Amino acid sequence: MTALRETAGEASPGTINVLAALLEARTGQQIAANRTWRIDTALRPIAHERALPNVDALVTRLLDGRDAALTDRVIDAMLNQETSFFRDAGVIEAAANAIAALDAPAPRIWCAGCSTGQEPLSLAMAFAERGGVVPEIVATDVSKAAIARARTGRFTQFEVQRGLPIRRLIRWFEESDGAWIARPDLLQRISWRRQNLVADLPPGGRYDAIFCRNVLFYLAPGLRAQVLGAIAQALRPDGLLILGAGETVIGQSDAFVPSRRFRGLYEIASGDPNVVYKAG
Repeated sequence: MTALRETAGEASPGTINVLAALLEARTGQQIAANRTWRIDTALRPIAHERALPNVDALVTRLLDGRDAALTDRVIDAMLNQETSFFRDAGVIEAAANAIAALDAPAPRIWCAGCSTGQEPLSLAMAFAERGGVVPEIVATDVSKAAIARARTGRFTQFEVQRGLPIRRLIRWFEESDGAWIARPDLLQRISWRRQNLVADLPPGGRYDAIFCRNVLFYLAPGLRAQVLGAIAQALRPDGLLILGAGETVIGQSDAFVPSRRFRGLYEIASGDPNVVYKAG
């Protein structure tokens, strides 16, 4: 322990560059220069577990290429998994109303970049509470650890306090050993899959609505256009795209236009997904 403390410190610029390049190569995500401190903070515990003195030594271990599981864990740790229940609640409710208004008796919804599952669970609650339409929800994320955790439906007290009013917490979750577990009838409304938006094909079939919130701004402009093109191919001609508050299709892709039917949402340009996509 003493040796670890003596040699621990901030990761070197070279180490930061290697890790940032690894993250971008595997996930397409970029880390802004003013956010590189997150790398050192996220990876120090992993270095400590491996009895390595610092993050520089952890990268040396990674570069020998003999521990694929360690590489996956390092990438997972660097991903920003910020999320909460009913994040931008007005958007969730408006999108649910819009989806329910579509001519789709059993709408298909894809939540891309779902992290630990709060967004798809929020959607499942919103639809269950309004009754009628029961959508099929497919939730994906690049992080194996995040998807594994989402499948459990297990959340801390802190996590459920972020966005869940007490009436919803009591209705849809059960307390167990200091945690809150989503009820099975809520969890079974969602299909969880690991998927890389940049490298993998969209989950099979066409969708009536696709949520891709707070994901695009982590990607380079060219990759944003690529991802939006793939999303357009996965969306039905009259389907809807829901982005994060700070995200837009303008200047990113010709595949989408602001929805003429539902404010704040996007739809396929000219109702035709087979358009030419403009790289940023």
